[in-house]
Amino acid sequence: MVESSLLSVRDHSSVLTERPVVLASGSAARRALLAGAGVAFAVDVAAVDEVELKRSLVADGASARDIADLLADLKATRVSARHRDALVIGADQVLVAEDRIFDKPGSVAEARRHLEALRGRRHELIAALVVAENGVVVWRHAEVARMEMRDFSDAFLDAYLAAEGEAVLGAVGAYRLEGLGIQLFRRVAGDHSTVLGLPLLPLLDYLRSRQALRS
Repeated sequence: MVESSLLSVRDHSSVLTERPVVLASGSAARRALLAGAGVAFAVDVAAVDEVELKRSLVADGASARDIADLLADLKATRVSARHRDALVIGADQVLVAEDRIFDKPGSVAEARRHLEALRGRRHELIAALVVAENGVVVWRHAEVARMEMRDFSDAFLDAYLAAEGEAVLGAVGAYRLEGLGIQLFRRVAGDHSTVLGLPLLPLLDYLRSRQALRS
């Protein structure tokens, strides 16, 4: 069962949930997506050094898709071992532009460098999902969103970073599409939930197939 000491997310629509679900992610955007869809769930964040693992995988020649999948797998299985019979959701997102993989920026100055590198160019967001049960992966899925930033001015970049502040440190690419970050873009091709790092429709289908949600 899901431990009662964990953060639990429920609202008036969470009566749709039939069995324990755990989200192995601290992402506020992912929590909001699940809660908004009426899923009751607990949050148990996996202790994973994502930056170091990504660097190691890149050094080994892993693809962006493989990196996202492996990290989602690690988060889900690590947390699942603590929650017997719960369905544990692990998720990861990788940004790649012309074979360069971007991590979350470590400072506002680094966020500026990332945005300068992405300005006027196309990039991809690869979102991987893994569901684990009793420490074993039982389902996995990945989707890609294709993004194109506009050639914004330095003055706009200054104003954007001043308005967002350290919020940019929590997002790969240094933007939150659900906020002011939408103004950085010319074109977005892909499901909105994929852009936010949790492809929601296939996940809900799987949860229904496992009687975690009412069908």
